[in-house]
Amino acid sequence: MKKILTLTSSILLSLYASMALAISADDFVFDDQPTSDLVTYPDWFKQNFLELDEDLAEANKNGKTLVAYFGQKRCAYCKKLMETNFKLPDIVKYTREHFDIVPLDIWSPEEMTTPKGDVVSERDYSISLNTNFTPSLVFYKPNGDIALRLRGYYPAYQFRAALEYVADEHYLVETFPEYLARGDSTLRFEADDMVEEPFFEKPPFHLDRSVIPGSKPLAVFFEQGNCHACDILHTDPLRKQQIQRRMEQFFDSVQLDMWSDTPVVTPSGTATTAKQWAKDLGLFYAPSILFFDERGQEILRIDSVVQFVRLRNVLNYISSKAYLREKNYLVWSAKTRRLIDEMMPRMPIPLSQPTQPVTPQQPQ
Repeated sequence: MKKILTLTSSILLSLYASMALAISADDFVFDDQPTSDLVTYPDWFKQNFLELDEDLAEANKNGKTLVAYFGQKRCAYCKKLMETNFKLPDIVKYTREHFDIVPLDIWSPEEMTTPKGDVVSERDYSISLNTNFTPSLVFYKPNGDIALRLRGYYPAYQFRAALEYVADEHYLVETFPEYLARGDSTLRFEADDMVEEPFFEKPPFHLDRSVIPGSKPLAVFFEQGNCHACDILHTDPLRKQQIQRRMEQFFDSVQLDMWSDTPVVTPSGTATTAKQWAKDLGLFYAPSILFFDERGQEILRIDSVVQFVRLRNVLNYISSKAYLREKNYLVWSAKTRRLIDEMMPRMPIPLSQPTQPVTPQQPQ
């Protein structure tokens, strides 16, 4: 068995905390429109023969961990992962030493074998794992069970922590949020460091919808003080008028300090605290935005880096109640994008504007 809790791990966690203080806006601010060029992954990714059961056996034999990478060809967040995290020498070295990464296309109809030996298409396997956002990385235990799942793009310091959490088998004794919290403990500041929005409701946070339904979907923003990623959310995507109008018109919204003892009654009617609720929800990334329907059922969560296009699309998905027709956000987004692309050539173009070729885009 690999080491579980070591002095080296504690030192690395402290290092991750220091790195968190040194992150820049470049870690969170980028154009998240579908890319014009195809995303390419490193040549050291394992060649995909669509036999993850065999890949798992080979990884076990070589003392490595199998990772399935779920991506899209024009996904801006996938490109960010490839061109930022997987260009850092220490991450590349550590990943190649401890992991075998197999790339999968979430839209491919090709049949594959899962680590458990089931035969499904890449697309159906992606949907079954609830890959609502790409890139998604699924880390497997030696027996094919899931050790950790990352949905979306994470800054390098948290990505490093995720790699070590799995490689050192910390998942045997603690959850990833618990592991990461040990390194982030020095970064927690008072709630008055958080940026408020005019559409946030004031306490007390009585969010119960289990008896009397709400009139709108509920958005719960879990944040923390002195949080650079939170500041970026408020100064960039949430400053856009499209986003602000949607939040004000179509959502009830509250902001919680995910480390505080602020009393909360959850949408399901449970009396708790913000800190305990965040723990029960398995949250580790700030800011995380969780969306609940009028009766208090969770619809979707954004618990990774988010920019304007992805946030706008999620708000459209929920405010239009499209989740009642299509449970998987990415499937809905792809269908919506196809409808737009089909309609565009038939729409009249003003004579004063030059015509531009319509390029099909993928959901974000």
